[in-house]
Amino acid sequence: MRMLPRDPSDREFLIALALAAMLGGILGAGLVYWLRPPKAPPVAAPAPTAPQPPPAAADYTPVPFAALPGWADDSIGDIGPALRLSCTALVAQDTQSPVGAGVAARPRGAWRAACDMLTAATDPAALRQVLESAFEPLAVSVGGNDRGTFTGYYEATLTGDLSRSARFAVPLYGLPDDLINVPVKDFLPPNTALGDVPAALVGRVVDRKLAPYHDRAAIDGADAVADKAPVIAWVEDPVEAHILHIQGSGQVSLPDGTTIRVGFAGSNGRAFTGLGSILLAEGVLKPGQASMIGVRDWLKANPARAAELMNRNARYIFFRRIDGPGPIGAQGVPLTALRSLAVDPRFVPLGAPVWLDTADPDGVPLRRLMVAQDVGAAITGAVRGDVFWGTGAAAFDKAARMKSPGRFFVLVPRAADGR
Repeated sequence: MRMLPRDPSDREFLIALALAAMLGGILGAGLVYWLRPPKAPPVAAPAPTAPQPPPAAADYTPVPFAALPGWADDSIGDIGPALRLSCTALVAQDTQSPVGAGVAARPRGAWRAACDMLTAATDPAALRQVLESAFEPLAVSVGGNDRGTFTGYYEATLTGDLSRSARFAVPLYGLPDDLINVPVKDFLPPNTALGDVPAALVGRVVDRKLAPYHDRAAIDGADAVADKAPVIAWVEDPVEAHILHIQGSGQVSLPDGTTIRVGFAGSNGRAFTGLGSILLAEGVLKPGQASMIGVRDWLKANPARAAELMNRNARYIFFRRIDGPGPIGAQGVPLTALRSLAVDPRFVPLGAPVWLDTADPDGVPLRRLMVAQDVGAAITGAVRGDVFWGTGAAAFDKAARMKSPGRFFVLVPRAADGR
């Protein structure tokens, strides 16, 4: 998210000032500080459902299913449950607003009708038939360029305990009781276009003003939330804990042989800085070495510097315990390995089927039907995606090495003109 412009004639800045004025009596000048910070502004925590997309900066070009590379070769039977879960979440939203942006926008009623057909499909052949008859693929591009970057993520696995000990001393915090999340749209007139104004302000009250929340250095280095946040679990390895913060969900193996699952509950609202870029800037890794595996191995081999460098990623994640299937994505439904995709919901609506055309980290073509079910602080742009690889060491190996060029096609209900 770019910094708000300082030109008072700019539409977005006027929105920001109007919001500051409306909230000023309650939150004071801290809001103005947040909206016009001297450095990069904090990033709002991902919402459980997709925010309303702004006017599309992307182009959406209708294409036939035959134009999807590998469409006929994908065995799509295993994606049925994921599609049905996303459909249930998508149509349950209590709003009549269209789903999607630009020419990809469709009335919510059209999604309900298409989802009803998907839910009724009981076998792979019927599912494929419904997709081809009720949906149309749209090639996503920006300025004529349909190529983007596709990375991977996974569900982390850690060793820990529910009680602190000399071995297990790294906390996985729940939401602090002084963290405030202010939905911006609640203080603006209905249908106001937010543009680049954040969906929410995340902070804490200091002297009756909203101030940015503690950064990672204060939380990990100065125990800033130790008396304000519950501890979901205590884990053994600070590097693995930081990776969990980046991935957003994980499983913690306890001494008694049981496992608990933790997932994203919120963030401190600070901007995310990747560990790879931090280590490259510091000169301890060279270009080509900053994969997740290279970063993890260097931090573990250099514990004396690891804490300092990890603290340069100011963003901090708070967790909740998940009972039942998981991990849970931003759409609020469980993720499916190699079928769930994290996207930028300004351009691809959460819940939409997406045809992916890229390669895995070993160069093997990865062409398959996915569902847009998640978001990520680093997943920004119209042609950008993060493939969920599953849980455990094998999933980590794939996710950690994946950074592939590719493209995708979003599937939306057919337009009324029958394109």
